[in-house]
Amino acid sequence: MDSGLHSIGETARLSGLSISALRFYDGAGVFGPARVDPQTGYRWYAPEQLADARLIARLRRVGMPLADVSRVLAGRPGEAAAALDAHLRRLEEGLADARRELSTVRHLLELREKPVQTTRLTLPAAELAAALDAVRFAVGLEQHRRVAGVLFEADGAVLRLVATDRYRLAVSEAAPRTVEGPSVAVLAPTAFVDGLRGLLAAVGDGVAELTLAEGALTAVAAGREVTGSPVPADFPDYRPMLRLEPVHRVEVAADVLRDGLGAAPVRTERRDQDGVDFPVSELTVSADGVLTVGGGAAAEDGLCVRVNRDFLLEAVGAGARGQLVLELGGPVAPLAVRFPDRAGTFSLLMPTAP
Repeated sequence: MDSGLHSIGETARLSGLSISALRFYDGAGVFGPARVDPQTGYRWYAPEQLADARLIARLRRVGMPLADVSRVLAGRPGEAAAALDAHLRRLEEGLADARRELSTVRHLLELREKPVQTTRLTLPAAELAAALDAVRFAVGLEQHRRVAGVLFEADGAVLRLVATDRYRLAVSEAAPRTVEGPSVAVLAPTAFVDGLRGLLAAVGDGVAELTLAEGALTAVAAGREVTGSPVPADFPDYRPMLRLEPVHRVEVAADVLRDGLGAAPVRTERRDQDGVDFPVSELTVSADGVLTVGGGAAAEDGLCVRVNRDFLLEAVGAGARGQLVLELGGPVAPLAVRFPDRAGTFSLLMPTAP
């Protein structure tokens, strides 16, 4: 036994962490012992490490991610405070999501006893068409879809459209002129979405009326009508993906990014899930925020993200007319494509493995 050091069992008892947790944090590089016996492999912890161990126990009890725990332990006081504030915001947003889900459950229970309620919205046809265009690409091909359609979510003064396959997520918003009825979220099938888009193209600058209900979808404009039935499936919980915090935020002209993606070398990979070949482009960002397409390894403190080139081009084309903003959180974190002139419209792309 090492004099003055605590065994892993003692450290677990004194800190509130389990032995398995201490081993996990050591393996993850978050919190390691002061000494490891080279013969037995036993871990020994210094008395002054107990403060950090107790701190970790408290942070993990409130669900702080390991990466942020490391920032709190190793960062300067200002960085630690920023990590705590960011996690508190996530918890508050998560509570808001939970309230929203419970409200939906309550609504579904009420529907068992009451007639189905409907929500009617009127919107400028051009604005609704732009919102559809910003998400339609993310639905994917029929054989690759998990969710066959676009989520229409009317909540207060905002109509949000969301589409996803297993590799990307697209979100857009439109502002209705009028809203009658309760908040509602329905999954519109692709056939209805495409029929609606064709109807809007014929209307031009007119007004469209949407009627959303649990059992029926209707769109009317210029005397023409498109109808459909919602898909009887739960849409994935997309909101946690919207709260990802980027490491780098880079502004770039849409045409410059398109040209760069077209000229830079790509490598072809095959997805294990469906056997589809796709081109991969590399985006590197230096520590001072300089973006390079296909520029090789990132410098120290920068990062490199590998992404499906075709998906990125579709995301750029879905909403960008001038400048756009790329948000990069790391080599395995989603890449966000945002549009400064359309705050509620953006896409998230899952990168390929480094």
